[in-house]
Amino acid sequence: MNKLHKKILVLLIILVLLTPAGILFPMVFNAGDAWGEWSAETVKNLIGYVPEGLQKYSDTYTAPIPDYSLNADDPSVTHQSLFYILSGILGIAATFGITIIISKFINKNGK
Repeated sequence: MNKLHKKILVLLIILVLLTPAGILFPMVFNAGDAWGEWSAETVKNLIGYVPEGLQKYSDTYTAPIPDYSLNADDPSVTHQSLFYILSGILGIAATFGITIIISKFINKNGK
């Protein structure tokens, strides 16, 4: 592993450890949901209407792990933080895996 890879890995680890900020900041500022993670109903309450694109596509996708948790009955900050970190790790692993597959494909076809 070269120096660039190590720097990227350290940066990714820092970002994973910062992911609980998504639940901590809304709690501290009494903001309700994390910024940008609003339902169509929440957007309507915030701005008075639901944009056409949001209305049209809001039910198209459902998250594989809704609310970043496997146990919605435990709303503790510790529980939520651990699942945010786990979600970050899974996201990094998926992105890394896809990147490796694509780079191998490009290298194989580029020779």
